[in-house]
Amino acid sequence: MADTEHPTDDGNSALQTADPAENGGEAEEYKMALEVAIETVGPCKKHVRVTVPREGIDRIQQDAVSELMVSAEVPGFRKGFAPEKLIERRFKDEIGEQVKQKVLMHSLEQLADEQDLDPINEPNIDIESIDIPEEGDFEYEFDVEVRPEFDLPNYKGLKIERPVREITDADVDAYELEFLEQYGHQEPTDDAAALGDYVIVSATFASKDKVVRKFDELSLRVRPTLRFQDAEIDGFDELMIGAKPDDVRETELTISIEANNIEMRGEPVRATFKVLDIKRLVMPELDDKFFERIGVSDAEQLKNEIRNMLERQTTYQQRQTTREQVLNQITASADWDLPEDLVRKQTENALRREILEMRQAGFTSREIQARENDLRQRSISMTRQNLKEHFVLDRIAEEEGIEVTPSEIDMEIAIMAMQAGENPRRVRARLQKSGMIENLDAQIRERKAVDVIIEHAQFEDVEMDPPTDRDIEAVSRSICGSETDTEVEAESADEAAES
Repeated sequence: MADTEHPTDDGNSALQTADPAENGGEAEEYKMALEVAIETVGPCKKHVRVTVPREGIDRIQQDAVSELMVSAEVPGFRKGFAPEKLIERRFKDEIGEQVKQKVLMHSLEQLADEQDLDPINEPNIDIESIDIPEEGDFEYEFDVEVRPEFDLPNYKGLKIERPVREITDADVDAYELEFLEQYGHQEPTDDAAALGDYVIVSATFASKDKVVRKFDELSLRVRPTLRFQDAEIDGFDELMIGAKPDDVRETELTISIEANNIEMRGEPVRATFKVLDIKRLVMPELDDKFFERIGVSDAEQLKNEIRNMLERQTTYQQRQTTREQVLNQITASADWDLPEDLVRKQTENALRREILEMRQAGFTSREIQARENDLRQRSISMTRQNLKEHFVLDRIAEEEGIEVTPSEIDMEIAIMAMQAGENPRRVRARLQKSGMIENLDAQIRERKAVDVIIEHAQFEDVEMDPPTDRDIEAVSRSICGSETDTEVEAESADEAAES
């Protein structure tokens, strides 16, 4: 079965998209007397057995032969005048392959029209192993993942606590510093490591006297928390402040209980850091050249843009908190199971969508990396809940007739481009290359569904907690690395370098 980036990305399934017009108008008008047996074989999974009557096969084969009789070139005959039997013998293999393709496509089209399967992905049909018999009916079968069946809960009139926060000038000044740090550069210093400095270290992680991961060189910013993709170190600032080259610092940490490496989940690990160098961040000069680089005219416009970013982030936090309450309420009755392979396939996809939302909201690369590492440590349990939330929101979007317009996608890309200081065309190209453009479409659609729920909700405003992850240094590496982890780490590092 072909993997899809999004579990309800309409248009991915052959049961949904087959176009009869592409396979001849005759096939579009003709309906075969299919015999269909559908059996539930697991959570969100159906086993389908289809019997195609001989009459339907013969009709499609006759159409294929008729087309060849008009176009085929046979030695000794003018085009279109070769005998039918000769055409059948000479082009037996070609006709057989064409008939197989058309029988499958036609029957799948008809199956989609006549049966309420509602597939998520393409059916896992091994076309190469299928042969159309020369006599008798043709039978084939396949498994297909389908959307869960459930009663849509009442999603209007929910009672929600809405976090609110006023953006002050002090907030703008503090976040401007955070924003500008992305454009700073590091310079060596002879001073001991201080809060905010970068320590260049070699790092060794050992469990039960066995080295599980070693890095020859890592650049780590001295902050209160150091977060890897599968573990974190609290008090990293206290560990490193005052360190100088050749100093060795050691500490203990615990691997996340949801790390990819099952054997290491919850295990204690000894971390040893040898300091190689100390570097200090030098902020960029706020001149016309820099303002042009980030797409603003002057310092005042920069502050305005920073305020807009903070307002978007506040909206993001409001949306996330409100969304969590909304989804907890509308999925309270979602006690249906999900197939393990679907959960596994969608774990990385859910993570990518969360990162995409943070980029749209204007978070810095470091904040996004910190959030990514936190999510990776909780990814499996989150994905199962996220999928249930998605299916409910998808039904609500369908119920409300919600669609996503090209201009809405263009606007989201423009916001992300401004935040990253890039050309929108480049951002779009990267999203298309990574497959995240489909995620963007689905994310906007679900967000609009949440907006419908919020529009009809009853709110009580509560004070929003201040941001806390600005004290986190996130590393796009895992401690219990595997081959898969290494590939993901390399991709994360590439994306960070491009940001």
